[in-house]
Amino acid sequence: MMEEGRALFLQIAEGVEDSIIDGSLNEETQAPSTNELAAFFRINPATAAKGVNMLVDKGVLYKRRGIGMFVAPGARELLLAERRTAFADKYVEPLLAEARKLGLGPEDLSLLILDRAQAARPESSATEGAA
Repeated sequence: MMEEGRALFLQIAEGVEDSIIDGSLNEETQAPSTNELAAFFRINPATAAKGVNMLVDKGVLYKRRGIGMFVAPGARELLLAERRTAFADKYVEPLLAEARKLGLGPEDLSLLILDRAQAARPESSATEGAA
């Protein structure tokens, strides 16, 4: 699971974020402790704590004194908004820049995306043909 070359604390934080986004960690439920994360990933507890503290600073997790860390209300929506922005910056902006170079407009891009999406779902085209 751990990626070479990326800071471990960032990978820990992203893993917890992924669990919140996919629903395996719901809002107001207890998040894995620093010690649990350290043991699972076989890393120093201070490294795991750095990832957890990053999520606390972002407002994704909060501490209940004497109990542990919990997923904050609104954490999933916060993370989804953050990831949508990152997705747009990383993929959509370069796509639009290249489309402009090629003289493609929004409608052309929409058609290309729809065509590729349908080609990637062979089961939907098979069932549509049978209907």
